[in-house]
Amino acid sequence: MNVGVVGNPRYSDLRGLLTRLAQAAQRHRFTLFSEPELAELWPQPVARLADGEPLDLLITFGGDGTLLRGARLLAERDAPILGVNLGRMGFLTTATPETLDEALAAAASGSYEVDTRCALEGRIRAPDGIERPGPLALNDVVLHKGGVARVIGLRVLLKGEEIGRYSADGIIVATPTGSTAYSLSAGGPVVLPGVEALVITPICPHTLAVRPIVVPGDSEVTIEQVPPVGDEVLVSYDGQVGTTLKPSERVLVRRARSAVHLIRLEKEGFFARMRRKLQWGDLSDRERS
Repeated sequence: MNVGVVGNPRYSDLRGLLTRLAQAAQRHRFTLFSEPELAELWPQPVARLADGEPLDLLITFGGDGTLLRGARLLAERDAPILGVNLGRMGFLTTATPETLDEALAAAASGSYEVDTRCALEGRIRAPDGIERPGPLALNDVVLHKGGVARVIGLRVLLKGEEIGRYSADGIIVATPTGSTAYSLSAGGPVVLPGVEALVITPICPHTLAVRPIVVPGDSEVTIEQVPPVGDEVLVSYDGQVGTTLKPSERVLVRRARSAVHLIRLEKEGFFARMRRKLQWGDLSDRERS
């Protein structure tokens, strides 16, 4: 079994976890491929993880951000992701350092459930039709201002029909997975992972008449600037990779052809995880003693 490994070196215990993984790889007949940034943390040399490497499994060590980076690295490869949480939230991950050995055994034997999540592809189109494709985004594609603290004018279209014009700090186009991330912080709704939908959420709109909307999952969302255009505008993918948007360019966002497959080991459902991780519906401060 070819196993790719992605990790965040900021975590001090990563070296020890990689040592445990290397030992388990012999028992489970894993062939390990590691991103180059982790080379010095392994107890012995491990093959380099290349872009086109065929993988049966990807293991991420870190928080949700590391898992998002791993999903982007997989691109169109269908390998499931085993997320090991070393961070605080870990909403997308399924294992911890304490359960690592059990998780690796389950991954080796196939004793797990797969949670399939849709992803996004964003493209930036110039007036001449030339496009700049962006990376895969599991959570969201965001068009937002850079520079000074002033709102920007944006026009949003759905399948060519104008939804409206926004005066805001930006626009988030999120998957159901991303509905519990940046979009939620901006006032967007929670959408269950199995729902075929996208969420369009304005960031700090300068009006009381604008609200987030949920659109069909097969929609193509187009965002473009409206005059006056002056401040720098950025496009970011999962908040990790970004590029600038020229005044004449537009952003097109749609569901990606490939999905992201997350390994699930815990028995709790989506709402149980919401309650545990996000304190959803927590009224403990109102309970009487």
